[in-house]
Amino acid sequence: MLRVRRWLVHALLLSLAPILAGVILCEITLRVPAQFRLGPSAAAAKELASAMDAVWEDAAIRAGDRIRLEAWFFQPRTWNGRAVILLHGIGNRREGMRHHAALFLRNGYAVLVPDSRGHGASGGPLISFGIRETDDLRRWLAWLDSSKNIRNVYALGQSMGAAILLQTLPAEPRIRAAVAESSFRTFPDIAYDRLAGRVHLGSAGGRILFWPIIEPGLHWARLRYSLDLRGVSPLEAVRRNSTPLLLIHGSEDRNIPPWHSRALYEANPAAAVLWEVPGAGHVTVLFEHPQEYERRVVSWFESHP
Repeated sequence: MLRVRRWLVHALLLSLAPILAGVILCEITLRVPAQFRLGPSAAAAKELASAMDAVWEDAAIRAGDRIRLEAWFFQPRTWNGRAVILLHGIGNRREGMRHHAALFLRNGYAVLVPDSRGHGASGGPLISFGIRETDDLRRWLAWLDSSKNIRNVYALGQSMGAAILLQTLPAEPRIRAAVAESSFRTFPDIAYDRLAGRVHLGSAGGRILFWPIIEPGLHWARLRYSLDLRGVSPLEAVRRNSTPLLLIHGSEDRNIPPWHSRALYEANPAAAVLWEVPGAGHVTVLFEHPQEYERRVVSWFESHP
């Protein structure tokens, strides 16, 4: 009898282990490490403004849940009347977009670079991959309109920032054209791909092996935090989108495989263009092909006044 009880305890523990792993994975995914929650460097902003002959200021707004969101706003002295919002990826901050900011300042655009919620100086204990961030982006657009009277607005996002941007587009006519670099297709898709990549499995194999971990994690996010991560779907947003959209993805991206952007393009080829860059990794295209990147992105915005 004792042996049977031990066997039952071991079986119970084994059955609970994937659920516990899913809960832990969910908690890690929804929180950003402390090193990415540091405030911005004013020296970095001053240096960028000086190099690009621009003026800059700190900006702040309140999100719908009353957390404080912070950003930098740059305006070149030779300004073309247009502005670009730059959205960084998970585990990054506004300073990580300074090379993109320099690109657009050089071409006469004003630039707004926010810290996404839960990152940098922006508040919020959790990130939600677009569930709450889409409203944050709409509030930044309203800030540009009311504070700076800028109506020719464009947007560029990378990785998670790209996914947030895509989910915002269908209900946001103020964005004239958008660039989404290395977005994922849906949150469940990238959750499975991330784990599958660690053991060198394809997407199908990852879904079979990691279902007992991913699904409890998705349930936990909904039960504990009211976050329906299953509903995080740039794919569905792209299907409903009419904003001109340039999708960029490196063919050697090991973080978010390029099939995600291919699927996004195939969902709405009438509104989207896909530039898949041979040999490029995750959000590295600007650094590996700086001249072509600048030419393509700036011409994309210029062609949609």
